[in-house]
Amino acid sequence: MTLTELKYIVTLARERHFGHAAEKCFVSQPTLSVAIKKLESELDVAIFERSKSTVSVTPLGEQIVAQAQRVLEESRTIRELASAGKNQLNTPLKIGAIFTIGPYLFPHLVPQIRLQAPEMGLYLEENFTAVLRRQLREGELDAIIVALPFNEPDVLTRPLYDENFVVVLPKQHALCAESAIKPESILQEHLLMLGEGHCFRDQVFEHCPALRKKQSERLGTVTEGSSLETLKLMVATGLGISVLPESAISPNDHALIETRPFVTPAPFRTVALAWRASFPRGQAIDLLLSTARQCRIRPAG
Repeated sequence: MTLTELKYIVTLARERHFGHAAEKCFVSQPTLSVAIKKLESELDVAIFERSKSTVSVTPLGEQIVAQAQRVLEESRTIRELASAGKNQLNTPLKIGAIFTIGPYLFPHLVPQIRLQAPEMGLYLEENFTAVLRRQLREGELDAIIVALPFNEPDVLTRPLYDENFVVVLPKQHALCAESAIKPESILQEHLLMLGEGHCFRDQVFEHCPALRKKQSERLGTVTEGSSLETLKLMVATGLGISVLPESAISPNDHALIETRPFVTPAPFRTVALAWRASFPRGQAIDLLLSTARQCRIRPAG
């Protein structure tokens, strides 16, 4: 039994497809299949149930995969401890961020980290919260930047900054005459929002009860976009209005769109850093915390 074989069964249990699992492990499908068969033969149990179209985990296999995951996590901790005994700022740091934070924070964060730790390479990932959560738990990422609340066993979180939500309007829209917008004022507007799976969409509806009512009662209409940049372009062409985090608005955007704050108390989100409690490179985490707080994106006005 090897760590490589344990990695293969954990990946196959997650992917439920030999081809996809082989791609994730950077091996050929026959290599993966033979290794898993070898492990099943060694243990004299069936970890997976195979058919022509699907792969499922047997009840006993579920227990074996769970234990394999724990073994892999412990093996990563050993490597991290060995690395931490050296210079904590001269080995790569793998950082993830959700789609609505990464594009607006990373361009400011990365140059500052490189100035302070030039020998520490950075691996950056943008994804949904659910994917980043798994990648953090499984050691694929060292730290992730997400919006609170974020709860995960054996994971630490620290707030970085708060940022308000703003209303994004086409030029000449009637609401541009307002200095601040009441949430109920946009109930009848055509609202442009991110699609399902984006946590920012859920935060907007959570912090703006009037908009949640709009969603549930189908007041007006809601159109979905794939990114904040797409939503801004849709607003600029007059397709509707949107609600975005203030960090997503740059000075150049004001040539195409208008923004207005919400009336007080304005809805906002708390951006935070999360990392495994067992992660031994405390200096790298401290550097990331302090630099991200310094790089907080200010409203473009």
